[in-house]
Amino acid sequence: MTFSKSIKDYDTLLACAIGFYLICLFCSYSGIGISPDSIMYTSAARSLNTNGTLQTFNHIPIVDFPVFYPIFLGVIMFISRIDPVVFGTILDATLFASLLFTSGWIMNRFVPSSQLYKWLMLTAIVFSPALLQIYTYLWSETLFILEVLFFIIAFREYLLKHTVKALLIAAIIAAFSCVTRYAAVTIVGTGGLLLLLDRTLVLKKKIIHILIYGFTCISLLVANLVFNALHTGTGTGPREPSITPFSKNLYYFGTIMCDWMGFTPAQYFLATPIAIVMLLGFIIALAYNYYRRHLNSYENLAITFSLVYGLFIILSSTFSRYERINHRLLSPLFITSLWGYTSWGLLLLKSISVKRTRLIVGTVMTVLMLGFITKEFLIDYARYKDQVADDYGNPGYTDSGWQESPFANYLRTIDKKMFDPKVTIYTDAHEAVYFFSGISSYLVPHKFFKKDVKKFYEIKHFYLIWFNNLENPELINIKDIEKVKNLKLLKKFEDGAIYEYKEE
Repeated sequence: MTFSKSIKDYDTLLACAIGFYLICLFCSYSGIGISPDSIMYTSAARSLNTNGTLQTFNHIPIVDFPVFYPIFLGVIMFISRIDPVVFGTILDATLFASLLFTSGWIMNRFVPSSQLYKWLMLTAIVFSPALLQIYTYLWSETLFILEVLFFIIAFREYLLKHTVKALLIAAIIAAFSCVTRYAAVTIVGTGGLLLLLDRTLVLKKKIIHILIYGFTCISLLVANLVFNALHTGTGTGPREPSITPFSKNLYYFGTIMCDWMGFTPAQYFLATPIAIVMLLGFIIALAYNYYRRHLNSYENLAITFSLVYGLFIILSSTFSRYERINHRLLSPLFITSLWGYTSWGLLLLKSISVKRTRLIVGTVMTVLMLGFITKEFLIDYARYKDQVADDYGNPGYTDSGWQESPFANYLRTIDKKMFDPKVTIYTDAHEAVYFFSGISSYLVPHKFFKKDVKKFYEIKHFYLIWFNNLENPELINIKDIEKVKNLKLLKKFEDGAIYEYKEE
């Protein structure tokens, strides 16, 4: 019995329901996960609703991150009149369910397609530890990963029709992605690379389409960067040069792939070879599809994005200093890489003419995939026991460690009158100060920026809110400050303290 594609899409709803439930389950103890980035987003969203500006808690425009995700949160906040921290669980569960439905919709249109393959892939996506982590936090990746799939759908439509309308739709999606995550320049690069490789376009038309696509894609990003530069003097905030070489970043990339494959840290010696093989595999697959003139398949779009995004993360980490390559940074790769390295199995099975051989090969592939899914489930179950059953919550500012922190509880009820409003408050965790107390403060300077450190030590009067359990090696620490300044202790707890410095 065969079914129409529209009917087949309905079976995806079961995966959507399971995914929605899992996000709610992992957020059931302490709510949505809140990290420092989450606080930046929510404070900007609140500012948008309060005074119509996208300012963070320290009263400066949001610069380190693009503006669309806080706008997205702000619009939902305006409509619902509910704070992002409160509606975060339902929002992320809805976005995850939307991601699953979109994934199922795309897989129904693979050539060749297979319902068994689709069900296995959807199950792998539902139980992906990396994606479940992302969708239990207020992070912009929750929206960006969905935008990647929307772009794949839209750009394939363009590759089939080559109309300006289809091109503009794909470019507009890319434009909004670029102001959701700066890493979305990889979406622009994916489309640009395929435009260059497309041999069905005559040269003149190709040049025109590349110009239309390029200008449309970067329009919102350029506006965002110009706004940032005019208001803060920097396009994307202060950036330090990387201290991690290419070889190390390639290794870190490989360790994440090892984790996704179900390996343990004992197998990390395979990390670099796996990273090299994966990236070379994508290059070979893209070249093969170019040779066969099969650039317009969903599978090829997934392969191209995986290649461009993977190389971008490795190279950008080599030249610019930010958090070490981790599951969060590479999460947009999970679905597209999964498709890129499994969809070939459908072509292989189709090419086998002997029914018995095809059955044996298909069974082996299915068993391997079930083993992969089982490994995912076991990781998820261990996380459930640790974070839900044992009453800890998602690690971050809402977990039980912070809920039970004497210093955090003091900040929740602090009398703000203890601070002179004319005197600046500094801290080693300005997001935490805002989240617990609603007080605006400024981060102590990074050790790398010597001029900022010098200016800080020249300040004659300031307050200092210090968290003992959040030591950041990139910032000057309390011992450094005490060597230069004679701090007066105002309040002390085991996990933090409040100081004042006033030059005599």
